[in-house]
Amino acid sequence: MKIPRQDSIEQEADARSRNFQEVSFGLNEERAAIEAQRCLECKNPVCQDACPVNIDIRGFIQLMLRKDYSGAVDKIREANYLPAICGRVCPQESQCEAECTLGKKHDPVAIGKLERFVADYEMLHNTFNAPFVSDRRKEKVAIVGSGPAGLTCAAELAKLGYNVTIFEALHALGGVLRYGIPEFRLPKEILDIEMERIKALGVEIYTNFLVGRTATIDEFFDEWGFSAIFLGTGAGTPTFMGIPGENLSGVYSANEFLTRVNLMGAFKFPDNDTPVKIGNQVAVIGGGNTAMDAVRTAKRLGAEKAYLVYRRSRQEMPAREEEIHHAEQEGIEFLLLTNPTRILSTEGNWVRGLECQRMELGEPDESGRRKPVAVAGSEFVLDVQTVIEAIGQKPNPIIQSTTPGLKTGKRGVVEVDEKQTTTRRGIFAGGDLSRGGATVILAMKDGKIAAAEIHNYLQSNHRPVSSQMTSLSTAQQS
Repeated sequence: MKIPRQDSIEQEADARSRNFQEVSFGLNEERAAIEAQRCLECKNPVCQDACPVNIDIRGFIQLMLRKDYSGAVDKIREANYLPAICGRVCPQESQCEAECTLGKKHDPVAIGKLERFVADYEMLHNTFNAPFVSDRRKEKVAIVGSGPAGLTCAAELAKLGYNVTIFEALHALGGVLRYGIPEFRLPKEILDIEMERIKALGVEIYTNFLVGRTATIDEFFDEWGFSAIFLGTGAGTPTFMGIPGENLSGVYSANEFLTRVNLMGAFKFPDNDTPVKIGNQVAVIGGGNTAMDAVRTAKRLGAEKAYLVYRRSRQEMPAREEEIHHAEQEGIEFLLLTNPTRILSTEGNWVRGLECQRMELGEPDESGRRKPVAVAGSEFVLDVQTVIEAIGQKPNPIIQSTTPGLKTGKRGVVEVDEKQTTTRRGIFAGGDLSRGGATVILAMKDGKIAAAEIHNYLQSNHRPVSSQMTSLSTAQQS
């Protein structure tokens, strides 16, 4: 293959580390056309099998080669209704591109960048046409949560003709796509346009509606007339390390920090009324994409020193390589094989430092990664005024606690089978609510599987079990 893989056009690192504009501008038309030519048009496109939502990758690239960009994005949308989002945040390097046949000897085809190009081309030239749904059905389906799992389930069911209603607890749609991912990786304008695509399918939407408080799941069945419900409320409750000093002023969870910035517009203060106070030195604890988002956000908010503190080595970091690379370019200082032990306080109970200990790698643990082991006598203090913990999240328990018969497992996740069916008839779940934390595309996979199973369920004339029958059933089992 003589044609090299085409790179995205990006902002210079020095400039972008001081603004919230998108880092990557993607491929222009010339580069996209060259990159599309690199596809081998394999008879057995294993890249498609490696895509969690099974996009016809060869098919959309063939349409690109004919410059039918509208046809290409429509081909993607047959399997994935959020192409502009996935083209930006999906970890293609570990999925479709990891199985690309060309990648066995050369750089794989930049599938994600091509997906983004055709989606952006459609937006730029305003060529979107909502698919015509001819077979309208009478059944109503409720989608709880408007993150990637819920949006995907809603779109798939709406295309099948169901009356779909999304219930979102916040004032804006998108879930983790909106409050968790910064503007410089996923502009809100892109998110809003993809939301409009969902609405164009006829999906009804209620915001500021907290299911479990505003109305319960049983009220949805018994009073609102829904025939099936999909739960995709994500994992928005942060977890902490449990080290001394976490109650000090200047300590944030990544969830709170990113929500203040992304959803409430703290980076636009004073135009927006929600400032977020950080010091000149900021430490972010963790090694995943959320940690990378938080530390790069802190840098953009004006931190002179932004540290990424991670207890394993760079090789074990779960964040995408592209995000790690961008963070390094922007001057983020990585403190690897380093584990925090306590947060130090000023007399006024503000953060003044983070005590850490050096680590070394031992034998692999249950996750397959080498376990970090503390090096005796290696403690040191990092001078910081802000500490942000990005070590994981778990589901909010409101729906689980107000829905009889809904079984939960470790860390409060809702238990589902391989078809995203919960222990309560008529209720399905997916995304971080059932996985406890995963990628956008895996959440979308859950939403697609659930939509197909909801369709089977409703066409089989099943009916949900009321709360009274569930209680009786539970009592009989015990």
